[in-house]
Amino acid sequence: MPVSRTLSRTWLLALGVALVISLGSAKANDLNPKTLIYKLPNQIQWKDGPSGASEAVLHGDLAKPGLYIVLVKWHAHHMSHPHFHPNDRYITVLSGTWWVGTGRKFDPDKTVPMPAGSFVTHFARQVHYDGAKDGDTVLEIVGEGPATATPAEQK
Repeated sequence: MPVSRTLSRTWLLALGVALVISLGSAKANDLNPKTLIYKLPNQIQWKDGPSGASEAVLHGDLAKPGLYIVLVKWHAHHMSHPHFHPNDRYITVLSGTWWVGTGRKFDPDKTVPMPAGSFVTHFARQVHYDGAKDGDTVLEIVGEGPATATPAEQK
């Protein structure tokens, strides 16, 4: 192989390595806080919620009107009972399997599995129940507050 061709390849390889190193050296403090804010996984604060699941509010205030985004972790073997919400809610299953059922009669055996990657819309004032059966499940829920749940179980 001619020397000039070898030098060109060596130069291109060195340039590529330098580019990768420079991209990898970018730090969080290099980001403009007027452009974006973020939380890394270890900065997200989880709290035990009233439903028996853990919650991490990413945006908004669940008790007030307006957009909210919340992560919900249903713990294994925990299900809600029939209830409804005042506004539509948009749910993405991030991990695990989420089990959903509809109607006023609570029957976990009639729930349908929603594996990770599934997207579900809970329509306003429509009765449903849900939860995790055999493992923890993490959901992202987007909705308009206040995020209330009204019991609706037929005994």
